[in-house]
Amino acid sequence: MTTYPNCKINLGLHVVGKRPDGYHNLETVFLPVADLCDELEILPAAEDQQPAIRQEGIVLDNAPGDNLCVKAWQLLHEEFAIPAVSIRLKKNIPFGAGLGGGSSDAAFTLKMLNEMFSLGLDAQALERRAAKLGADCAFFVRNRAAYATGIGDELEPIEIDMSPYSVVIEIPAGEHVNTKEAYQGLNRDLFGQPRPDLRAAVRRPVGEWRPLVDNDFEASVFPSHPAIAALKEDMYARGALYASMSGSGAAVFGIFSK
Repeated sequence: MTTYPNCKINLGLHVVGKRPDGYHNLETVFLPVADLCDELEILPAAEDQQPAIRQEGIVLDNAPGDNLCVKAWQLLHEEFAIPAVSIRLKKNIPFGAGLGGGSSDAAFTLKMLNEMFSLGLDAQALERRAAKLGADCAFFVRNRAAYATGIGDELEPIEIDMSPYSVVIEIPAGEHVNTKEAYQGLNRDLFGQPRPDLRAAVRRPVGEWRPLVDNDFEASVFPSHPAIAALKEDMYARGALYASMSGSGAAVFGIFSK
């Protein structure tokens, strides 16, 4: 069985406060982007084999056993005693870029294993399990535009017509943003303050988003990563109706009329 886990972008991202568990509560709109995706193949393994993963494409910085696809298999194996599988993952989505590639791979793995072994888990049940693997993993179960709160795991479907537009995603050469660094630079004076309603903003024409749909991480990331800030402005210079950094970076996307 082969599927193509896609990436996502954040349409606005507000960090609204720190939680007692050390995580942060967020407000954002997740939008799936089908044009940039990984390739994920899962096949049954021999009875005496352990689960195995072969990684291709972009070289990852983690050990194969730490891959979220393997962790997704382990989660279902512990609950349902599913047998070992052989996983082939070709990475095309850059990691650590704010595009959710690893989370997408994990969620797609859960969905594929659910189908392969006839586990009978519905979308809600899969979302609960996906949330154990990562904050935005649950989004990729239904894989449709959603307003996300909590740590990114509380999802409310939202309708956004992107058919008249194309999304261009780029990363400045050599740029990587440390997530801890991005959080440390946040303006904490905004915590608990009223913020623009992202749900209302993204229902407006894309050309009106620029003053309404903002990403809090840009203010903390751009000063130390001017190439990312410059790429955003370059997107506008090329005619983007809206441009932003996705997540805590380093990817920048522009939305253009087709």
